[in-house]
Amino acid sequence: MAYDRPPAPGDLALIEGLCNSARFLKREDLLVSLDSARAWANARDLPGVAEALDVGSLTWLRRAREAVREHLEGDREAAGYLTGLSSELLGAPRWGAEGEIVLPVATEEPVRRVVAEVLSVLAVAELADRRARLKVCRSPECRWVFYDRSPAGNGGWCSMEICGARHKMRTYRERRRG
Repeated sequence: MAYDRPPAPGDLALIEGLCNSARFLKREDLLVSLDSARAWANARDLPGVAEALDVGSLTWLRRAREAVREHLEGDREAAGYLTGLSSELLGAPRWGAEGEIVLPVATEEPVRRVVAEVLSVLAVAELADRRARLKVCRSPECRWVFYDRSPAGNGGWCSMEICGARHKMRTYRERRRG
C-alpha cells in the first residue's frame, strides 16, 4: 500500500514528513485546520509548533509544504519561491567539524523553524547528491513523497499495487480504444 513504505533515511525523513502531511489519495490533509495541524505537530514532536500555530502561519506552512513538493517534481517556479524562503530562514553556509556542509537555521519562531530545517536538509541533500531518490509519486491524484529504494533508482510510483497498477490499466485501456 502507498502509505506503508519505510521512511526516507536520516534527515530526508523531515522532508517526507512535511510533504506527506497531505494524503491526496485519501483526501486527507493534516494541515487543513488548526486542530489537525496541532495534532500533527505534537505527533511529530515539533517543539513549540502547536502553540505557535495560527491561521496565518498555517496558511504559510501549507504553501511552503506544496512548494517543497513542487520543487521535488521539478517545478522551477517553486524553486524561486524556496530561494526566497531560504534567504529569510537560513544563515550562510558553513562547514561542520567533520567537513560537511551546514546551512544553519536563522529563525527561532517554531513554525518557520520547521520549514527552515526542511529547507536546510533539502539544500544540503541536493549539494551532496543525496536527494535524487526522494521522489513524488507520478500519479497526479496521489503525489505522495517517497524514498525510491529500487536498485536502479528509477521508481516512479509510491506503490506499484495502487498508483502503478492504475496507470498501467489506464494505459492499457487507451491502447485498446485507440
